[in-house]
Amino acid sequence: MRNLIRRTAHRLSLVLAPGAGRHRAGARQPHPLPSAPAQHSPLPAHRSPHGLDHPLDGTESRLVRPYLAAHEQECARQRRRRVALVLAADFGIDLDRHLVGMGEAAA
Repeated sequence: MRNLIRRTAHRLSLVLAPGAGRHRAGARQPHPLPSAPAQHSPLPAHRSPHGLDHPLDGTESRLVRPYLAAHEQECARQRRRRVALVLAADFGIDLDRHLVGMGEAAA
């Protein structure tokens, strides 16, 4: 029993593999050709924002990072407080002690 695996593989290939040359199993059906070429719709024009003549305006977008809006609001609040303190100082009102609730310091 020499080359048992080789002989078994050869016999299986004779049974399972398609024939070669003139002794093939059957003639293949010809592939039908399409009667008319398919009509392809044209691609839309390329509209990249990088090729625009005018730059995009970021203020027109409603998308804003929340921490940026909070920072801007805090800056505006501080600016209003500073203006109020300056105006109060012009009239001689000590707003800091009034707002904090401190009384007169003992001398």
